[in-house]
Amino acid sequence: MDPAIIAARDNVIRAEVAEREAECILMAARENLLEAREHAMRLELEVSAANEAQSMFNTLTSHNTTASGTATPVAVSGVPSEAYAFPIDKLKRRQTREGKTPLVLVACGSFSPITFLHMRMFEMASDFVRFNTDFEVCAGYLSPVSDAYKKAGLAPGRHRVEMCSRAIASSPWLMVDPFETVNCNEKGEPEYVPTAKVLRHFDHEINTVLGGIEGTDGKMRKAKIALLAGADLVMSMGEPGLWSPIDLGVILGQYGAFIVERSGTDIELALSTLKQYENNIWVIGQVIQNDISSTKVRLFLKKDLSVRYLIPDPVVEYINEHHLYQEGPPKEKQEKINGPKDPAPESADGKLIKG
Repeated sequence: MDPAIIAARDNVIRAEVAEREAECILMAARENLLEAREHAMRLELEVSAANEAQSMFNTLTSHNTTASGTATPVAVSGVPSEAYAFPIDKLKRRQTREGKTPLVLVACGSFSPITFLHMRMFEMASDFVRFNTDFEVCAGYLSPVSDAYKKAGLAPGRHRVEMCSRAIASSPWLMVDPFETVNCNEKGEPEYVPTAKVLRHFDHEINTVLGGIEGTDGKMRKAKIALLAGADLVMSMGEPGLWSPIDLGVILGQYGAFIVERSGTDIELALSTLKQYENNIWVIGQVIQNDISSTKVRLFLKKDLSVRYLIPDPVVEYINEHHLYQEGPPKEKQEKINGPKDPAPESADGKLIKG
């Protein structure tokens, strides 16, 4: 073959490789931008909710008492509808390990969509707790964020709750709590729920309503409620001025957190600014690195790439069924998720074989 043709073909191949590499770099840059925007929005909502809570507290204590000093009833927004029921079907109501403190892990997030990493975080935490602490895991909960979060790529709450439910259906200890997604203001509009309030909610439901967890001695014991999160969250908590000191005191001081390390994060640096909470923070190392993210899954879907084996099959099917995170007509969306439909088999003479 003519050397000039060979050289030209080599140039084409190199150009195609360079194009793919540039496309990957662009995708990563877009992902970082989206995550930065989402993080900033969440912080703004946390501050707004904290200010609203303080305002409500001031109203309750300053303007809502009768002449006799008795507080009058005040309508409080953010209460779930009557249809809401706290899930306890997989909650271990009685401990099996003597001398251990019952522990309930809570992961707050968008879960848009839920990935295998979200589920692996719970399993990694369970192993860590079993071998390194004096706790006994009694349940794990996913708490999808409210629609009021309004971040890019956030599917409606009902879809995210259903995807999470399908993903963990076979788990003997993981549950989905729709509490955040059903919280509304007095106008019936979705209302953002700060992380501190979410943890208080679990504390109330498990330790007040249910009375705690029964120990091996038959006595009821208060369960420890703890946040389960990735290292990027604790990194943000270490940034001065980003989180309310009151909320940090509730999340890390009153409840505590189990943090799963992620590549690219300096967990030691983050913890250096949270020294007052170090005895209530447990860091879980990733033996097998996994950087799957919901953002990457959404980007894959938008670029017509397969997401199988990145997220659970029931979630893939649900996305396909409801045409989530995709562009184009339904037929194209279905092929994007499942791949093109296999043609009907043919006989030796080329005629279609009926199934």
